[in-house]
Formats: sequence, C-alpha cells, structure tokens
Amino acid sequence: MAGTPWAICLVVVLAVAVACALLVVRSRGARRYAEQECARQTLLLEEEVAARKHTETELQQAKDVAEAANAAKTRYLVAVSHEIRSPLNAIYGYAQLLEREDAIPPAEAAGVIRRSAEHLTNLVEGLLDISRIESGVLKFRQDIVRLPGLLDHVVDMFRMQAAAKGLSLEYEVEGRLPAFVRTDEKRLRQILINLLSNAIKYTQRGGATLRVRYRSQIAFIEVRDTGIGIAPEDQERIFEPFERGSSPETALEPGIGLGLAITRVLARILGGEVTVSSVAGQGSSFQLQLMLPEPMTVPVGAAADGRVTGYRGDRKTILVIDDNLSQLTVVQHLLRPLDFAIFTAGGGAEGLALAEQCKPDLVLLDIQMPGCSGWDIAEELRTRLGRRLRIVMVSANAHEFRAGGDGRSSHDAFISKPVDLGAMLDAIGRQLDLTWIVSTDQPAPTGEAVAPIVWPDAARPHLESLKQYVKVGHVRGIEMVLTDLEAEIPESTAAVAAMRRHLSGFDLRALARTLDNVV
Repeated sequence: MAGTPWAICLVVVLAVAVACALLVVRSRGARRYAEQECARQTLLLEEEVAARKHTETELQQAKDVAEAANAAKTRYLVAVSHEIRSPLNAIYGYAQLLEREDAIPPAEAAGVIRRSAEHLTNLVEGLLDISRIESGVLKFRQDIVRLPGLLDHVVDMFRMQAAAKGLSLEYEVEGRLPAFVRTDEKRLRQILINLLSNAIKYTQRGGATLRVRYRSQIAFIEVRDTGIGIAPEDQERIFEPFERGSSPETALEPGIGLGLAITRVLARILGGEVTVSSVAGQGSSFQLQLMLPEPMTVPVGAAADGRVTGYRGDRKTILVIDDNLSQLTVVQHLLRPLDFAIFTAGGGAEGLALAEQCKPDLVLLDIQMPGCSGWDIAEELRTRLGRRLRIVMVSANAHEFRAGGDGRSSHDAFISKPVDLGAMLDAIGRQLDLTWIVSTDQPAPTGEAVAPIVWPDAARPHLESLKQYVKVGHVRGIEMVLTDLEAEIPESTAAVAAMRRHLSGFDLRALARTLDNVV
C-alpha cells in the first residue's frame, strides 16, 4: 500500500505531461495555421496592391492615349479647317468677281472654281474613305476606263500648280498603253492625284516626273520628284493616317496626312502595292504596281477623246429628277447643247407623272428627295415603263453605290456627285448605245492673234528652248528665254508680247500653239 501514492502521483504526472504535450502540439498547429493564414492574407494584399498598380498604370496609359488623341484631333481639325477654307476662299472670291462683272475672264474664273471644287471633293472623299476603311465598308467598282485620257487629265490638273512654283512636270510613257482598262476609275484617279500632289507640294526646285509602262496586264507607275526627300525612319510612318513625317519642312506645307494612307490601302485593295524610295534632301520616288486588265471588247457609247458636240441618230429624251434646283440647271446646261430633249422634275411624284407624258429614253434620278427615296421611284418607273427605259442613279451618297444593270436591279448605272461631264456622257452613251460626234479642234487662243513670222537663224536656239520649257511647264525658264529673245531679236517684240500674255495667264497650250506658227 505504501507504493500506491507514488503510483497515483506517477499517473497524474504522466497525465499532466500528456496534456502539456497535447497543448504544445495544438499550440504549434494553431501557430502554424496562423502563420499560413497570415502569409495567405499577405499574398492577397500584395496581389491586390499589384492589381491596383497595374490598373493605375493602365489608367495612366489610357489617359495618355486619350490626351494624345485629343491633341491629334485638335491638330487635325485645324488642318482640315485650313484645307477647306483655302479652296472655299477661291470659290467665294471668284464668284463675287463674276457677280460684280469685274474685268476678269470667265474662263479663268471657271477654271479656278472648278479646280477648287475638285480639291474640296478630294478632301471630303479622303475623310469619308478613312471612315469607310476603318469600318470595313469601302466599296469598289469595275469601270471600263480610258487610261490614256485619265493620265492626261491628271497631269493637266497639276501643270499650272507646278508652273506657278517654277517646277517642271514631265509625263513619260514607255511603250504601249492600252486604250481601255478595267478598274475603279475614281480610286485610280485618287491614287494618282495623291502621289502627284505630294510630289509638287514637297518640291521647291527642279520638278516631278510621272513615268508609266504597261506589260502583261500590269501598270508600272512611278512618280519621282527632286523635293525634300524622306528620312529612312519616316518611310513607313508616312503611310499611317495623319502622319506626315518628322521633317520640319513638312509642317510648313498644308495637308492633314491622309493621302498616302489612303493611297496604300486603295492600291492593296485593287490588287497592287505602292512603295517608296527616297534620299533626304535629294528627292523621292513612289512606285505603284497595279493590275489593270484590258476589256475583251471596246465599250459601246464611250465618249471619244475631244469635245463632244452631239450624237448620231434620232433625238433622245432625258428626264432629270432631283430636288436640287442647281443640279437640275447644271445638267440642263450640260446636255441641251448636245441636242437632247431635257425634262426636269423636282420630286418623285412629279417625276413619275412627267415620265408618263414625255416617255423618256433615260432617267437621271437622285436618291435622297423629300418624302421619298430614289430607289422607290426607280422601281415604280421600271414597273410602269418597263425595261426599255434606262435609269441612271445620280447621288452624293456614294456609300449607297449599287452598280445595277444586272437584270434584277431597278436601275442600270450609278454616277456619284459632283458629276463629271465625261463620266456622265460615258454612262449615257453606254445606256443608249450612242455614237458621239466629237470635235478635236482646239479653242482659238485668247488675246490678239499673231501671224506666222519668219524667224532668223539666231532665234532658233531660243525657240527650241521655249518649246522644251513649255512642254514641261517651266515658267521661269520661259520668262528668261523670252527676255533673251526680245533683246537679241528686235523684230520679235510683237510675238514675244503675245507669248507673255499667254504666260501671265498660265495658258501654256496657247503658248505652244503660238510657237507652232514658227516658219
């Protein structure tokens, strides 16, 4: 019995030890759990802090982008405002001069107004094209295009601009060009205008050259200039919207940086490519390769080169339906001198009633009119008058373009406003199967006529130089040669005076005709 208390004590001690051990184990487990939970919470806090920092960084980047876009938008609006106001000022000024009946030649005013309107049209089309490209709704046509005439027209557009800066503008064709090709005429013209415009704009001395060759259905077009050139790091940037390069000289020239961006996109969509090679300070060369297949047959009714004065066969009747009185007036003045019978209506209901009476051969129909759509009017005209009637939609809503003429559409062709007379005549000729009467006579030169004179041999070098300078539009060179000619050949005073009158009006064609009088 004496060992019992000790046994009890031993048991108690063991129980206490076990309890202590359990407490220690539990305590360690709780500590470990607490440490793990603390580590987990710390990790969550760190992740949250990192996420907040990432969010702050993204917000800052978005803010920077927004501020940059806002600044770009401001620069863009300023540039667009300047680009729009310049041609508008010319149109407004010359229109006021004509109203005042001041001593200004109507032909000169008309030329300035037309060129300014073309500039505005190209600017607006460029802005719309960027929007269409970004939204993926840019549409293309497959027109039959008179390629030589198109190239001549584009070059002529820039001859006066080049001459005013004292630059040469040369047009070279290597080998044969097809008379007609199949492509989107508007887009091809737009590409050429953008390239030539930049060549003239960024050149202060020398000149520009348009060189064209055609082989295996592909046109190779080069626009070369002796201008400021493009730095290597800018030769890809300039094809981005609103980018004009980093050269300080580019900032001094008007423009908004859309031309080359649109040019490259259009070239690629048409199945071609445009590239550039340049040396800063020496000039640039833009090379365009474009698939321009020849049509299998020459299109019927296409207006030939020269001035259309009428057509062969029975007199045709044309009905024009447009709510714009100015548009009706323009079309009447364009077509009536060609011996068309023209009827006009200012709305859809009036047009339908008039069509029943005059039985037109062709209708020129606007799309947007108060209270009705041109598409609905076209369907009604087709229902009432049948397929013999030809319907040509004429609209400023180029995004509504539908080619027509497929036997299912209610219309047969589509023309975009502003209307080009040549494009309208081509469309009318094709729809009515017309044979045009064309006058290739040049208009008589303005001013006093100069009879042919016999030039002495000493004048021959000057005359040859004059012909070369006139050919490339080098105004300063022409002025220098005329001064030398008058000083060395006293009997040339009258002829030189006539040439100077042509030169002062930038009428280089008349000056060339005067030189043709050389015996």
